[in-house]
Amino acid sequence: MKTNIFKTLIVAFATITILAACNKEEEKAAAPVITLTEVGHENSHRATPGDDMHLEADIVAEGLINAINVELHLEEGGDYEIEKSYTEGKYIGVRNTEFHEHIDIPADAPNGEYHLHFTVTDREGQQTSATAHVIVGE
Repeated sequence: MKTNIFKTLIVAFATITILAACNKEEEKAAAPVITLTEVGHENSHRATPGDDMHLEADIVAEGLINAINVELHLEEGGDYEIEKSYTEGKYIGVRNTEFHEHIDIPADAPNGEYHLHFTVTDREGQQTSATAHVIVGE
């Protein structure tokens, strides 16, 4: 009799454990959060061809950073763009970081208004972008 009760308890416990595991929803991390803190030297939103553009951002990625992509493209009058990707190094695999880099602006970059896209992708594939306008030229 004790053996039957013991077996019944083991089966009941195993069933409850399996059902609880199946019913538990996978909690997905929140999408990355980006705060652009400085675009251009002294946050001027300006860059000079043949020089670099200071870029700073605070990033929080619960799902851990997998990639950071920076794209700067001409707003009107052409399809000129500058792209820089970070897929390894100090920013990758971390939850919180301060991004601080200097993006090279080629000497042949046309003067004009540009649109900056700063995109963070976490390890779960979630993406968040922050944007800003930048003037390239004197």
